[in-house]
Formats: sequence, structure tokens, C-alpha cells
Amino acid sequence: MKPARKTIPLFAHALCVLLISGCTALADNPAREATKLRMTEGKALFDEKCKSVAGEKIYKTVPGVEGLLLLKIRPRHSQREESDWMWPGAAFAREGTADYYITSFLGYEEAFRSDGTPRPITQMNRGYINTSAKPDPKERPGYRWVEVLDAKDGQRYRYTGSEKIVGKQDTSAYNVRLAISKDPSYDLNVYRWTLNKVLAPDAVPRYGVTFEDHVIPEERRLGLASSTVKVLDLQTGEVLGEMLRYAWSPGAPSPVNPTPWLTAYVCPGYAEAAGSTTRMFVDQVLIPAKEK
Repeated sequence: MKPARKTIPLFAHALCVLLISGCTALADNPAREATKLRMTEGKALFDEKCKSVAGEKIYKTVPGVEGLLLLKIRPRHSQREESDWMWPGAAFAREGTADYYITSFLGYEEAFRSDGTPRPITQMNRGYINTSAKPDPKERPGYRWVEVLDAKDGQRYRYTGSEKIVGKQDTSAYNVRLAISKDPSYDLNVYRWTLNKVLAPDAVPRYGVTFEDHVIPEERRLGLASSTVKVLDLQTGEVLGEMLRYAWSPGAPSPVNPTPWLTAYVCPGYAEAAGSTTRMFVDQVLIPAKEK
């Protein structure tokens, strides 16, 4: 009888394992099916959208633009949004937000080869946005100012950027002592590019930039997100240019990739300037004024 008493618990344990495994498999099936759907139908739809509707459309260009009005600012986001299939801002998940979004319109563009030498900037091979101080005139400057409507107080503010003194170098550091020994007038100030914010003049800028994030449940179910950027003549109401972007992510949030929107495929996009894609489109329509 002893063998029988031992067999019953072992059999029960094995049965429980099988039941748990079966339940887990059943629970995993919907997730696997959803991923399969995104990788097949979702990929096909993404390819179709990229070929047929996504892209940049420029109806009119305006040269010598000093500044513009940003009607919306990309808000800050966290892992909670970046892993949410219904997150409105998913198509521009890697774009700069808040002050970084504003800064992207003020900085100048430059590009370098792998060996560190400057390379030409073309429409198909853009550079990246920089704010570091340089004495020479910038070939591709940013806008001199941008204005923003503050959602908290309803006021319109003008932003500019400049180098400011934020501290002093440590005179006990070897490199600093060496620099002073070679040049007694060596500048000990530490500079940092910062945003300057003041109330805007009464006159509203003629040109503006806005965006509209699209949350289409049928497309989101297939891992697709989209958003439209528009450049406007605020005086005439004319749309000067628009960019429709699509993003596609085949995988669900996981320990390996908890934020799938940050690794999504996008079209159109600029590899080196993922954080300033909107600026890279807008400056083709509203061409920034050259430095004086």
C-alpha cells in the first residue's frame, strides 16, 4: 500500500503542473496572436502607408524667417506612455520635449563625417542640431526666436538662446593652472547655452507650427501610430507645408524592450536628428534668416 500512497501525491503534482502550464499557454495565446498580427498585417499596413500617404509636402517656402509661433509643445513623457499602445505622441516618441523641443528650433545645424571633418548637408542626409558657441557664422542657423503660448497663464512668451556664465573653473586643477601659465588672461568663466524667456511683443508672429497626433484604434491594434505636423501662415490661414509620419512597433512591452515606441520604425525620419525631426521639416518651409 505504501507505493500507492506515494503515487497519488506525485500524480496530483504532475496534474497540477500540466494544468498550470496549459492555463499559462492559453493566457499567452492572445498575446502571441496580437504580436503575430502586428508583425504580419501591421507590417504590411506600415509599408503601404509609407509608400502611399506618409511623407513631407511643401506647398510654399518663405525665405529669411526670423521667428515663429509654436502653437503646441511636445509634452514630457515617461515609460508609462512609451509602453502604452494608445499613447497619442507615439509617432514622435524620440523627439525632444518641453524646453528641448523649443531649443531644437533655435540651434544651428551641422554634420560631420566619421573622421570628424565637416560633411555637406542635403535634404536626404541631414545633420544634427547644436547650440555650442562658435565664432564663425553658421551656414544653417536656427531661428532667432520662437514664441510659445503658455498653457498655465495663457500668456505668449518669446524664447531666445544665448551663452551665459554659470560658474568658474577650478584654479587648482592641473589643466587650468597650465592654461593660466601660458596665458595670464585665460578666461576662467564656465559658459552654458540657456533659454531666455520674456513676454512676447503684442504683434503675433505671422507663421506658426502645430501638430495633431492621431489615435486610430484599428491602426493601433496593428502597432501603428501617426501624427501630422503643419506649417501655417497665421495671417492668411494657408497651410504652407505638412508632414505625415507613421511609426510601427511589432513587439509588446517586455523586460527586454519595455518601451517599444522608442524602438519603432518610422517614416519619414532623420537618423542623426531623431530628437528634432519637426524642426528639420519646418526649416525647409520657413527658411531661417542668415546670421547678420
